[in-house]
Amino acid sequence: MLHIAICDDDKAAVESHKNITENCLKNCGSMGKIETYVNSDNLLYDITEDKFFFDLILLDIEMPGSTGMEIAEKIKPCLPDVKIIFITSHIEYAIDAFELSIFRYVPKTDIAGRLPAAIQDAIKLIALADGKTYTIQTNSRLEKIPYREIYHINRDGKNASITTTGGMSKVRKSLQQVYSELGSDEFIFIDRGCIANMIHIMQVKDGMAVLKNGEALPISRSHLQEVKEQINHYWGMHI
Repeated sequence: MLHIAICDDDKAAVESHKNITENCLKNCGSMGKIETYVNSDNLLYDITEDKFFFDLILLDIEMPGSTGMEIAEKIKPCLPDVKIIFITSHIEYAIDAFELSIFRYVPKTDIAGRLPAAIQDAIKLIALADGKTYTIQTNSRLEKIPYREIYHINRDGKNASITTTGGMSKVRKSLQQVYSELGSDEFIFIDRGCIANMIHIMQVKDGMAVLKNGEALPISRSHLQEVKEQINHYWGMHI
């Protein structure tokens, strides 16, 4: 499912863009969840503070509070792969949009003609680039973590702590539940309290799994032989 945000201080524009987006999702045969904002600072807070995840954001550039341009700059560290479509009545912003690697620029004078094509192109590109991901969803946040970015997952009390290339995330679930939800042969229990991602294991030595990021994780004696066999099998199939 795609997660899409629409932000414009004009409520009528938000509803119009939402309708267009829903039609584009239907035409592309894609499922999507759409969040709407009429206050740009609320969108910025949700992304930078509450870690909301979005695949695609439709942004009006000229808004009170944080402008679309400012939002695009501030959220890039949080959502480096997000696709942003700028909507504006001022053509001079197009140059700045290209400098920010914005996906598409749509003038307000031709919303009906150009916005649907921009949205559908973004949906198709996201679908092509989107690998397997693990989603953490609570009442206060939504986070999508690509499998390839997960180094290992450890039991932390009643939580599962997920170490990734970008830091650490926690979900209130057992390791076994997370393992079942992942449902992928990249992941292996190397200890009762630790799941490792085999794509990041560079070496097994002295009872330790050495990862690409330099971490060395202990492999329990009861798991060691099985871990070696599974890693050898995985490398044989994928490398």
